[in-house]
Amino acid sequence: MWPSAIALARHLSTLDLDGRRVVELGCGVGLPTLVALERGARVLATDHYDAALHFARHNARTNTGREPETIPLDWHAPVGEAVEGSGLVGRFDRVIAADVLYELRHAPALARLIPALLAPGGEVLIADPRRKDTPVFLEQMEARGFRRSEEGVGVRQGERDVEVLIHRLWLAPV
Repeated sequence: MWPSAIALARHLSTLDLDGRRVVELGCGVGLPTLVALERGARVLATDHYDAALHFARHNARTNTGREPETIPLDWHAPVGEAVEGSGLVGRFDRVIAADVLYELRHAPALARLIPALLAPGGEVLIADPRRKDTPVFLEQMEARGFRRSEEGVGVRQGERDVEVLIHRLWLAPV
C-alpha cells in the first residue's frame, strides 16, 4: 500500500461526504475509494489498468458491501476524447488522487483533465510524497485559477516514516 493512499484515506475519513460525487484518478487497489464510499460518497474509481479497477471493486465489495462505479481513464488522451460525451464533465464535487505525479508527463495531463471533471464549487485532493515534479502540476493548476493549501501527514512504512502532503485545490472566485 502506497503511503500516499494511506494518507489520503485518513484525510477522507475525517470528511462528511454523504451524497457527494467523488472521482478517484489512478485508483490502484482503491483504498481512498473504499473510505469515500464508507463516508457516504457516490464514487467513480478510474485507472488506466483494468486489473486496478477489478481490485478496487473487489476490495470495496469485500470491505464495505458496496462497489464503486469504475471506468478506464487515460489521462493522456485529449480531454475531449477522455471525458466529453462520457457524462463526466463538471460532475464531481471532489477529485481525489494519491501519488499520481511520479512522472513529469502526468503533470500537464492531470492539469488539463481535473478542471474538466470538477463541478462548480468542488475541490481537488492530491496526496503526494513530495515528488520532484509536483510543483510543475501545482503551478499549472494555479495558472488555471486554482488556489491551494497543503497539510502534511506522516505515514509509517516499514522502518521509515514518510511525510505525505495533501494538496487541496479549489477554483478562486472571479
